[in-house]
Amino acid sequence: LITTRAECYVSNFELLGTDFVTVRTKAPVIDTLAQTINVEVQHGTDLKDLYPQFSLVTDAKLDPKITGKVDFSDLANPKVWTVVSGNRKVRKPYTVHITVQPR
Repeated sequence: LITTRAECYVSNFELLGTDFVTVRTKAPVIDTLAQTINVEVQHGTDLKDLYPQFSLVTDAKLDPKITGKVDFSDLANPKVWTVVSGNRKVRKPYTVHITVQPR
């Protein structure tokens, strides 16, 4: 459904392990100006099998769509998803940076 909304941002982000329980150590830091999401995960987390969940502003959509688990193990190359506004005219790439909690 295409609407007239031009808002285009991530309002919340969750990262779940294979047991569908959060692997975050604290709330994610979402910077809507820099379009970054910084998340710290628990030490020992399997970065190859994570399920990211984005909460977006009303009518926005995510590209590419998340269809299953995502491999975040290459920390030097963070994953990028694009948020597309309800009117489909605004596209903002968000980069997800993951850090692992020190021991």
